[in-house]
Amino acid sequence: MKAIIPVAGTGTKLRPHTYTQPKALIPIAGKPILAFIIDEMLEAGVKDFVFIIGYLGEKIKDFVEKKYPNINAFYAEQNSREGIGHAIWHAEMFVKNNEPVFIALGDSVFDLNLKEIVSAPTSLLCVKKVDDPRAFGVVEMEEKNGLIRRLIEKPLIPKSNLALVGLYKINESTELFDALSYLIQNNIKTRGEIQLTDALMRMIDKGVVFKGYKVNNWFDCGRKESLLETNAILLKKYGARQLPSLQLENSVIIDPVSIAENCKLSNCIVGPNVTIGENTTITSSIIKDSIIGSNSTLDNVLLHHSLVGNDAVIRGMSQTLNLGDDTEIDMR
Repeated sequence: MKAIIPVAGTGTKLRPHTYTQPKALIPIAGKPILAFIIDEMLEAGVKDFVFIIGYLGEKIKDFVEKKYPNINAFYAEQNSREGIGHAIWHAEMFVKNNEPVFIALGDSVFDLNLKEIVSAPTSLLCVKKVDDPRAFGVVEMEEKNGLIRRLIEKPLIPKSNLALVGLYKINESTELFDALSYLIQNNIKTRGEIQLTDALMRMIDKGVVFKGYKVNNWFDCGRKESLLETNAILLKKYGARQLPSLQLENSVIIDPVSIAENCKLSNCIVGPNVTIGENTTITSSIIKDSIIGSNSTLDNVLLHHSLVGNDAVIRGMSQTLNLGDDTEIDMR
């Protein structure tokens, strides 16, 4: 089985952070989003990975090669972004004839039993009930046996509140790539893009059996608000993390907090629900419900519900921020 992880998107909803780093490498609860996905896959026994890269793709490759040198990693480049289906299609050259594939979108984190999904005899599409399904691929499923009868991408009038959550286990990979090729060759698009949902529906029409697998916890990290919410949930789940290299002077930490290597806190109150990257110095500040990047300097600030990138410098302010990498603000 191969895992296919599309990480070619530009992450427009997380700008300015995604101007300088891929969305999948933004840290939550002490490690990048992509690391959560890979770690879960490895735990389930998956060791072969195909990453669909594009925008800032070299940073994805550098991260994977440094952090996971022992996995079998392959890279396919999506030069023109024409949808998730178009991205997945680029992985075909790395997948053997009808080799099962596990597709995980690179901006979501899941809390479920991947081993159970991997070992299932049929193809599975992970689904969850949502309040407003119009922003998702919508699933019409038989409750009795879990068989999926219909899929439609972002319908104006949904007939179900079951949404696809971006995790797919597909045994019939040859049929999948045939369906994607058909959409591409005939320029069949929904909302201007080649949709994976449309390819799956074509497979169902041709007799491929899919069942729905209901997930309890699914964290969409594509927006600032959901990213900070996910950070808080995962910090509570995995607990506080403070390395011995932390220099702590006259400061209070309110768990859960994750603090990376070689950080220094002086005259601070930090937490709850805060993630701090490595080599960051914070003085005379109060920070809660926030993510602070690596190699940053914060002095005399009061931050809450904030997202601060790497190599940022902030002095003397009290605000809610969405501040990208390599930024300096001085409001003293």
